[in-house]
Amino acid sequence: MIDITMKIKEDMKVYKNKASKKPAFKVVSESPVYETDVVLNLHTGTHVDFPKHMIKDGKNSNDYDINHFLGKCYVVDVTFLNRRILKKDITSINLDTYDFILFKTKNSFSDTFNPEFVYLSEEAAALLASSNLKGVGIDALGIEREQEGHPTHQLLLSNDILIYEGLDLKDVEEGVYEFIGLPTKIEGVEASPVRAILR
Repeated sequence: MIDITMKIKEDMKVYKNKASKKPAFKVVSESPVYETDVVLNLHTGTHVDFPKHMIKDGKNSNDYDINHFLGKCYVVDVTFLNRRILKKDITSINLDTYDFILFKTKNSFSDTFNPEFVYLSEEAAALLASSNLKGVGIDALGIEREQEGHPTHQLLLSNDILIYEGLDLKDVEEGVYEFIGLPTKIEGVEASPVRAILR
């Protein structure tokens, strides 16, 4: 098995380097037992976006069976790209064969947030949205940038395709895997931290 989950820690990489998105740990008891509180934005590190994140009255964490978070996956190596993933970069993939498509980009090799991260374009998202995929994932902390109105999110989530962000794919080769990306079981939310693995 390959763990493709970011480690949650105080000095971890977060979206746009916003201090408000950094997790905060506080020791609340050291004796007779050791206990820690943590404040964590649900979009921190490796996480899944549900439709509620962008779609008014969209589905939330309550609306998915556990089987929706696992299935056959294809990891696409697009580390040769410098800006964005276009439709032409994925037209050779038989989308009907897979439950999940994950994009390995140059993002996986950076330990700090890069505002010029490689992202999924609207045109590529439109192609993916026309499939029966359960989810699309990327190794950036966001799946898009420079797109007014968040069309990549809108296209995928409005077609009930979940979005996995913050995957760690640096040690993963292109190919077919089984993907398991289980969210924390939190009531009625728009996103959740995930422990993601390939096997």
